[in-house]
Amino acid sequence: MIYLDNGATSFHKPPQVRRAVLRAMDRCANPGRGGYGAAMEAAKTVLRCRERAGVLFDCEPEQVVLTSNCTHGLNIAIRTLVKPGSRVVISGFEHNAVTRPLYGLGARVTVAGRKLFDWEDTLSEFEKALKAGAEAAVFTHVSNVFGYILPVEEMAALCRQRGIPFIVDAAQSAGALPVSLKKLGADFIAMPGHKGLLGPQGTGLLLCGKLPEPLLLGGTGSESVRQDMPDFTPDRAEAGTLNVPGIAGLEAGMAWLQRMGIERIGKRERQVAEKCAGELKNMGMQVYWGPHQGGTVSFRPGCDCEEGARMLAEQGIAVRAGLHCAPLAHESAGTLDTGTVRISFGHDADFSRIPVLLRAVSKLPVPEL
Repeated sequence: MIYLDNGATSFHKPPQVRRAVLRAMDRCANPGRGGYGAAMEAAKTVLRCRERAGVLFDCEPEQVVLTSNCTHGLNIAIRTLVKPGSRVVISGFEHNAVTRPLYGLGARVTVAGRKLFDWEDTLSEFEKALKAGAEAAVFTHVSNVFGYILPVEEMAALCRQRGIPFIVDAAQSAGALPVSLKKLGADFIAMPGHKGLLGPQGTGLLLCGKLPEPLLLGGTGSESVRQDMPDFTPDRAEAGTLNVPGIAGLEAGMAWLQRMGIERIGKRERQVAEKCAGELKNMGMQVYWGPHQGGTVSFRPGCDCEEGARMLAEQGIAVRAGLHCAPLAHESAGTLDTGTVRISFGHDADFSRIPVLLRAVSKLPVPEL
């Protein structure tokens, strides 16, 4: 199988990740719940993960809340900043992990910037929406559907200038692009552990620039006498037993990234994706590609996208088709009725896979444009 669905999860993790998970299962008990060796080993494992994340994402270890996925982190962040009726500005390329919590809270949402690969439109519309009045903003770093890298540094600056708290969804950028809590000045940055950070599924990080409101209430191993949650991070947002084997694997994944170099990996992903997009265009496919694009390419063949992905799967090519849990992004791009076939490269991006992919795609019908 040629795996090209890293936008969903990274697959074939570095072998160090698997070894770290197994080691933790052999050696680690419950962190913060005892002073004996296995509990202390678990606590050290968790601390190493926080420290590694702090180095990679320019924050203090205690600002790193360990979550079960990016959606978990986004829900904590959104429920901290957004109340029923709050006016919230989002980009036109948000995932359901952002829009559904906002809808569930009854927030008044303004969508700003709907043009693909157009920083001028994104920034001008975003600034206009902030000026019209906002109590919070949430925006993705990279579109999970189209690979559009949004101008997050400039968007963050616009929020800071107006004192508007904001959240960055780094689901598709962490591990491929630089992400800095201090530089962005974000209130929260959420990211999964299982995508670009190469950790196991069931892991994630929430970087906290401010004290979060707890999503779950329960034991933390600290200040057990009080019946409200601790008033400090990370304990305030980490009720219950942590996924220590997963956290060990996540730390190993981040260590591998640190050695290889995140910018080097991201550059390779973008180069391979650009080559792939050009070849798909030459074949006559409808390809969504432009400036400010990461390692993801969406295209439409001359058949149903789900059927096209099934045909590719039969030839050993793993991609994703449909709406990718991001109908807002498809609405912005004009693909809501059809969806797209998404090719998303990862840490093992390789030019040698493109000819094999193209041979498989050549069996799909070409759209009538």
